[in-house]
Amino acid sequence: MRSLAPLTRPVVKLAALAVIAVSLAAQVIGALLPDVPLLICSTAAGLAAEGVLHKWQKGVLNAVAKTRADVTVRQLLRDFVLVIALLSLANQRQESAYVSLVYGLLIFYGLHFAGHAAAIFVRRTRTLPVLTRNIDASALRLSSAPPALLTRHPGTRLLLFQLPATAGLLLTAATESPRFAAWGIGVSVGLAALALAGLLVRLPKSRRPASDQEVLDWFEAWLAEYRPTFGMYFSGGTTSAYQANMWLEPLAAIEGRPLIVLRERFMLQKIGATDIPIVCIPKVADLMRLEHSTLKVLLHPANSGKTSQVLRIPTIKHAFINHGESDKLSSCNPYAKAYDEVWVAGPAARERYALADVGVEDRDIVEVGRPQLDAIRPYAGPPAGLTTVLYAPTWEGWDGNPGNTSVILAGENIVRELLADPGVRLLYKPHPMTGSVDPRAGAANERIQQMIRAANRAVERPQTAGSAELAPLTQKLTELTSETFSSGADPVERMLRQGEPEPGRAAAVAAAEQEWHAAYWRSLPAAEHQIITGTRPSLYSCFDEADVLISDVSSVVSDFLASGKPYAVANTSDMSEEAFRASLPTVRAATILSPDAAGVPALLAAVRNPELDELAEARADLKAHLLGPSTPPSSVRFNEAAQALCATADKQRARREARLLSEIPGQRTPAAPAGTADAGDVLTAPEPAVSGADRA
Repeated sequence: MRSLAPLTRPVVKLAALAVIAVSLAAQVIGALLPDVPLLICSTAAGLAAEGVLHKWQKGVLNAVAKTRADVTVRQLLRDFVLVIALLSLANQRQESAYVSLVYGLLIFYGLHFAGHAAAIFVRRTRTLPVLTRNIDASALRLSSAPPALLTRHPGTRLLLFQLPATAGLLLTAATESPRFAAWGIGVSVGLAALALAGLLVRLPKSRRPASDQEVLDWFEAWLAEYRPTFGMYFSGGTTSAYQANMWLEPLAAIEGRPLIVLRERFMLQKIGATDIPIVCIPKVADLMRLEHSTLKVLLHPANSGKTSQVLRIPTIKHAFINHGESDKLSSCNPYAKAYDEVWVAGPAARERYALADVGVEDRDIVEVGRPQLDAIRPYAGPPAGLTTVLYAPTWEGWDGNPGNTSVILAGENIVRELLADPGVRLLYKPHPMTGSVDPRAGAANERIQQMIRAANRAVERPQTAGSAELAPLTQKLTELTSETFSSGADPVERMLRQGEPEPGRAAAVAAAEQEWHAAYWRSLPAAEHQIITGTRPSLYSCFDEADVLISDVSSVVSDFLASGKPYAVANTSDMSEEAFRASLPTVRAATILSPDAAGVPALLAAVRNPELDELAEARADLKAHLLGPSTPPSSVRFNEAAQALCATADKQRARREARLLSEIPGQRTPAAPAGTADAGDVLTAPEPAVSGADRA
């Protein structure tokens, strides 16, 4: 059945399109014959297929629309085929009545197209050049969004509003009474008129949000008032928000006035709960306004095509902080040399850049540790009961190399070995981008989850008393970290409702997060395996819960070393174990697992019996090498690096301003009046005025 699953989706799509095409053809035949039952059945089947596609297969509709056979064309064809059918069925006395129905349909479509034009204009007036979160933007005349049906779903709106008219035409075809069609078309015209009126009332300037220039002027005034000193810049795809979210707490702990700068509108809602002001500036020209602000430093957790745009601002210093360090080539990307500084965890990353020889100068590398890891609980000895294993494989990477992730070649074998041990509780946390490049990774991930669910079903696992306390804590955390929006809310409405946070919200969220995580782990049956794919529980909470980690060559390994607990790395490359250890520093203190996962039992034995753990000392040495010293804490070093780079930015800005002042030319000397000098005379600047005291 699994092998047939990928084939079912295109079959369903083709079937729905076939129903629409066949129904339109049958409707034409029913009108020409004329055949009323065929006409009614074909029209109903076509509308039903349209509804199915609009609800579940919008991508198919978008593809069809590229052929110019969009929903408007199809509905026009249906309606006027019905009119042709009525004219074929009508006697001579009714023809004039049926012609008036055509006029009614024309009025409806005229109102529909006018409403569509108004919707486009309303959307444009609500597309602001700057979007914000955690900032009071009430001065911009923000308002709730109009219903999404009126502004964002013209096809669905047409089908719904035209339904009374179509039903009336079908009843008239069945009864030969024009009044049904007249009433139906009248209702449709009324609905279209109401929709148009609902949009027109938003067109006056007083009912629209501020203009682009007003928004930009307001933004510059806000920057001047808030006076940000440092910030984080982020641009990425829909699944990449975790790269920025991991830095929210360290960023909030830096001394100064923080700011988060985004480039994609959708990303504004994907950034986690924080009190830090957030601005989204999609256009490059508007982004350049940051040059005249007090912003001194921007931190970059990821590289993107849009990063080069903000690097052009000369008044801001830029530091690359990455979203994790590993032995992958991405951890020493040549792009890093574009930044003023590269902040790394420990000496290993400095060596990695030196060996890669990608143009990053050693003097530009700053070791700051990993401030996110300061709160991770250290190793406290072997497990007393069940052994909790965290299997957190990475994704397949942009090149799709099977050696990047263990999911494809080893994942099922690893999970099978772990599930076979009755003393193991498995926490399976795949990378959020698993399967985004290589479908094999996605398929293997799904099979692994099916194995875990089957193992849980095979064993009776009673619910714990702690499960009751989790629901109210989840609700509390949701209320603190998310806003309730209407289904049709647009970015402007969200911007209105996500103004300045209440004082103390960040501390309340942190306390609620800690309370929730404690309740979550208490709520689980002791031996139940877990599949963790959401943002909660967090990866670091899983670190605290686990006795051992199994992962790939990724930043998860480096971060887990902060706990000092045993870990294993799957070798799905074509390298021998000796070469694997020699070429990848992060695996030197790891148990190496082959694709057949034959080493899992020995790994579990070493976790349960510390006397069998021969890598404990190596892990301690590697921890210091990868993450740097434990004192001072990473959070302190991170803040010190930020303050130092801000000071460098201040000095550079002062030098630039001094240089610009010295290079500004003096005022031009006015020419002498005509006749006071001939062509051979030399014009000189007049002597400065001298006061009486100076003359004396």
